[in-house]
Amino acid sequence: MEFNQRHLIWHGVFLFLLGLVTGLAEQRFTNARMGLSAHLEGLMNGTFLIVLGAIWAEVNLRPWAKATAFWAALYGCYGNWLVTTLAAVFGTAANTPIASQGHSGQPWQESLVAAGFLSIAVVIIACSLILLWGLRPSALHSSPRVSGVAQAGRK
Repeated sequence: MEFNQRHLIWHGVFLFLLGLVTGLAEQRFTNARMGLSAHLEGLMNGTFLIVLGAIWAEVNLRPWAKATAFWAALYGCYGNWLVTTLAAVFGTAANTPIASQGHSGQPWQESLVAAGFLSIAVVIIACSLILLWGLRPSALHSSPRVSGVAQAGRK
């Protein structure tokens, strides 16, 4: 599968839509404040994917690293929205003491949400580091994938 900017933009718009729909339902969640957080996560992460799609051609990485960044971005963005939505549904307090408003879920729900937030934090930080590596100024000149014509056009 080719990991291109159009895929990222499509996923960004779709996640943005999920965020909008989540906003319509936020008052129905066990914890409405977390519902608002889930709504905002959908909007912000969708916007991030759209922006990432817009700059994707500038990310200069080896194919395996670019694929890793692509899948990590999707996992991190969709996962953040999903885990935050689950936290709103369950009313958990895991890693969200301010937004929990005194709510708490069953122990398995708290563990699930805590593990989800932890895995997403690790993956999205790793994704950001990979993207920064691919966007560094010297990446343009050090990659074997960039042709001399493309380099000359960017100077």
